[in-house]
Amino acid sequence: MKKIKEVIVVEGKDDTKRLALAVDADTLETNGSAISEATLAQIKTLQASRGVIVFTDPDFSGERIRKTISAAVPGVKHAFLPRKAGVPTKAGGSLGVEHASPAAIQTALAHLYTEQIDEPQQLISHHDLIAASLLAGPTARQRREQLGEHLGIGYVNGKQLPKRLQLFQIQPADFWAAVDQLTTEEK
Repeated sequence: MKKIKEVIVVEGKDDTKRLALAVDADTLETNGSAISEATLAQIKTLQASRGVIVFTDPDFSGERIRKTISAAVPGVKHAFLPRKAGVPTKAGGSLGVEHASPAAIQTALAHLYTEQIDEPQQLISHHDLIAASLLAGPTARQRREQLGEHLGIGYVNGKQLPKRLQLFQIQPADFWAAVDQLTTEEK
């Protein structure tokens, strides 16, 4: 089992249990979407000493936690679980890391992104996003979701997509390769 040096920030103890099946890593649980100042202080300390990987659920609450941590602790790494990998097996459950297979967790942790601390460059233009049919049209939402999976950056809406691509400095060659793959899959 692969040992991970960084501390993985997850939402709860069920996420920690699921991660233990996939990797050998220490975790810090936020215990919900309202992150306390004490938890943020712990994350800052861990970032300075060992590094931090934010691995939250692929839902609204998970994104909110991710943004809160990113704003308070610059330079953290991010791992994204595709939405379809976090679907519960039982009816009534919520989308989350605790439902992911060990293979899906390992894949997500193998494709980490580190935020740019400096002002990142915009490498992919608004025109590129329109040309790739990611902002408008009947299949735009589905294409954005698939693009997020291919690039490993998670799902975002049309307004947030340029920001996410810029934040993680997705290179044009990688972007267009993923778009070409989407187009091929649609045929």
